[in-house]
Amino acid sequence: MINTVVWGTGNVGRAAIRAVEAHPALKLTAVLVHNPDKVGKDAGALAGVGDLGVTATDDVEAVLAASPRAVVYAASGDVRFDDALADIVRAVGAGAIVVTPALYPLYDQRNAPPELRDPVLAAITEGGGSLFVSGVDPGWGNDVLPLLISGLGTDVDVIRCQEIFDYSTYEQPDSVRYLVGMGQPMDYDPPMLMTGVPSMVWGGQVRLIARGLGVEVDELRETLDRRPLEETVSTRTMGEFEKGTQGAVRFEVQGIVDGEPRIVIEHVTRIHPACAPDWPTPPSGDGAHRVIIEGRPRIEVSIEASDEGENRSAGGNATAVGRLVGAIDWLADAKPGLYDALDVPLRPAAGKLGRRRS
Repeated sequence: MINTVVWGTGNVGRAAIRAVEAHPALKLTAVLVHNPDKVGKDAGALAGVGDLGVTATDDVEAVLAASPRAVVYAASGDVRFDDALADIVRAVGAGAIVVTPALYPLYDQRNAPPELRDPVLAAITEGGGSLFVSGVDPGWGNDVLPLLISGLGTDVDVIRCQEIFDYSTYEQPDSVRYLVGMGQPMDYDPPMLMTGVPSMVWGGQVRLIARGLGVEVDELRETLDRRPLEETVSTRTMGEFEKGTQGAVRFEVQGIVDGEPRIVIEHVTRIHPACAPDWPTPPSGDGAHRVIIEGRPRIEVSIEASDEGENRSAGGNATAVGRLVGAIDWLADAKPGLYDALDVPLRPAAGKLGRRRS
């Protein structure tokens, strides 16, 4: 059994605890929390399952001193990137296999800036650990899935990956209201939508797809459209969003190949279904991830995942965690290193069929 720590118990961490507990090759040995109110609570209670006999702690030094074989780093890197990088480098330097969705620039680790990549490589050399960064979008929704589906085509003209979501289901109000700008005046500049930021976050996924297809991306281009709410709306989890404020966002990161946008990652996000009804919508429910292969034949695949009371955002988080946690035993057999989605195979659910914790 591979001794595994879950670091963070928010939206991703809850799913990570459940995934580690369900994996036949892993043993949950510790859970790290930042909130003092969670210290001393059973990990199962934090994850919404029965008691697991693992008590949450905020003592990072003690947990890493116990030399865990693996760490699922589930703490956010959106608004605390430097702290997340320092935590991850520390765990890798302690000899752990670290899997995380927190560091967007390291999804495409080969092209990551040296100031981010070099500390990780130094920690790997020093401690013998490994790092694999992935998620859902960015993540499997725009790396392994489109590459898999593309192999069914005779001719491939364009690969388009879409995330289409109602962001009122995404229980991170600061990210939704301030990073993305939902509910803000239309002259507000959301940090996530500033020129160059989408390419920083999703450009690595475009390059991963291109590498898998054996083509070169000439450049990245961005498009952006924003719509105001026509009426004030009330949401279940984040309160009211006023008429005239930003209610929907649509952007693309385009990979230009031989002068044409051939690899496109598109986001269509709303705070309420009434906003921008003419834009793409999910087949059902509050959200989906979709891959469209324009060519011959034309292929379209939509993935709808739900968890924690049929919540689609929670379902997306759970699939991201499944990809990461499912990679741990493969990484344990591989040599220490910095890995990306084209290195690490998507694993079948071996040993899990019909096996569910009561």
